[in-house]
Amino acid sequence: MNTSVSAAREATGFRTFTVMDGEALVLRAPTPYPIRTAFGTMHDRPAVLIRITDETGTVGWGEVWCNFPSVGAEHRARLINSILLPLLKGRTVENPEAIFAELSSRTRLLALQSGEAGPFAQAIAGVDIALWDIAAKRLGKPLWQVLGGRGAPQVPAYASGINPEAPERVVEAQHARGFRAFKLKVGFSRETDLENAARVRAVIGPDMPFMVDANQAWDLDKAIEMARALEPFAPQWLEEPLAADRPLSEWQTLAQKTTIPLAAGENLRGLSSFDEMVQSNAVGVIQPDLAKWGGVSGCRRAAQRILEAGRRYCPHFLGAGVGLLASAHLLKAAGGDGMLEVDVNDNPLQRELLPPFPEIADGSVKLPSEPGLGIVPREETIARYRTL
Repeated sequence: MNTSVSAAREATGFRTFTVMDGEALVLRAPTPYPIRTAFGTMHDRPAVLIRITDETGTVGWGEVWCNFPSVGAEHRARLINSILLPLLKGRTVENPEAIFAELSSRTRLLALQSGEAGPFAQAIAGVDIALWDIAAKRLGKPLWQVLGGRGAPQVPAYASGINPEAPERVVEAQHARGFRAFKLKVGFSRETDLENAARVRAVIGPDMPFMVDANQAWDLDKAIEMARALEPFAPQWLEEPLAADRPLSEWQTLAQKTTIPLAAGENLRGLSSFDEMVQSNAVGVIQPDLAKWGGVSGCRRAAQRILEAGRRYCPHFLGAGVGLLASAHLLKAAGGDGMLEVDVNDNPLQRELLPPFPEIADGSVKLPSEPGLGIVPREETIARYRTL
C-alpha cells in the first residue's frame, strides 16, 4: 500500500466552502513553429482555464485538456460555462471528490446522448482541479501536502514534446537548462524515427534516461517491428505504440515481443479502464492525464492502484502551466519513482502566465510552498491571450 496516497484518500479536515462564481476562459498563444505528433499538428498553444470563487473570495484555478481538434478549446469552455457551472454555483463543497462524482453522474446521460464523453470528462476534470486548489488554500497548505505527500518539495522531471526536426539540438538545450531525462516523438517513418533515436542517444550518452512516444501511430505488426528496431537505443519506455482502443491482447502480444517497457494511459477514462490495464500485465508505465479525465479526485485513486500493483505512475500532461503544476502536486503526493512530463516547446501559457514558474535543477522541479497550487495566473497575460 502506498501510504501517502492512502492517507490522501482518507483525508479529513476540509473547510466547507460555497461556490459563488466561476468562468471558463480560453487562451491562445502563438508558437514560433508547429508542434508535431504522429496524428496531428498544433499551430498555436490553446488553454482552457477555469476560475472558481468561494464565499470568502478565495479563487481556485483548473485547466482542461484542449489540444485537439483545433476548435476544441472554445467548445469545452462553452460546455463548462453553460452546463457545469450552473450546476455548481451555490453548491456547498465539503470534499471535492463528492462534487466530482456528482457532476459525473448528473451529466452522464447528456454525455452519452451527445456522444461527447471525452469533452465532458475533460471539463469536469478542470473543475475538480480548481476545487482542490480552493480546498488547499482554505487549509493554508500546498496541495501536495493536503493530499498526503511527504518529504522534500520536488519531483523528478523529463523534457517532453521533442519534435522530429533536429531533436539533438533541443536535447542539448534542455540538458543545459537542467533536464536529465528526455522523450522523443516517433511514429513518422522508420528512417526518421531510428535516425532521431540515434542522434538523441549520441548526445546524452548510454546511461541517461531516454523515452519514445509513438502517439498511437502503429498497428500491431508495425509496433513489433519498430519496438525491436528501437531496442538498441535502450528506451526506458515506448509510449502509445498502439491506438488506445486496441484490445489489451494486442498490448500483451507486443509486450512479449520486445524488451522495452510499454507506456500508456493518457487516453483512458474511468478507474475500471486503469484497473484493466494494470491487470493485463502488458503496460509497465501508466500515465493518467488529470486534465483529460479525473482531475485530482480520480487520478489520485488511479495512482494508488497503479502503485499498489507495482507499476510506475508517470502523469501525462501537455498543456499550460496550471495543469502542469497540478500534475506535479499529485505526483509528489502519490510517491513512487515516476517523473513529471514537462513540455519544453515554447509556450507563454506556462512561464509567462505563472511567474515565477518552477525551474528545473539537476533533473527535478521544485514545487511552490504557497497554499494550493502555489502560483496565481497573471491577469495581464490572461488579457493578452484571451479569445473567449
